[in-house]
Amino acid sequence: MKLTPLADRVVLKMTEAEETTKGGIILTGSAKEKPSVAEVIAVGPGGIVDGKTVTMSVKAGDKVITDKYAGTKVTLDEVEYIIVKQSDILAIVE
Repeated sequence: MKLTPLADRVVLKMTEAEETTKGGIILTGSAKEKPSVAEVIAVGPGGIVDGKTVTMSVKAGDKVITDKYAGTKVTLDEVEYIIVKQSDILAIVE
């Protein structure tokens, strides 16, 4: 199956949290922060949303930083995705 977002929605796949710090300290499961960096999997067409024209500025394959509590979690083929509005994306990581 395939997820195709509508309007100004974006499908993201969260990246895994770092297992070790830069100094080489291994983190336990409870010490890891929820990752906020995700990979864009699919992008909606944009268009007119709530009376305003929305132009999509991310594309599939981009790495982005999202709002920590944004989106709706969806599991498809045992992979967890998050569907967010483009406005919930804070930055593109280059």
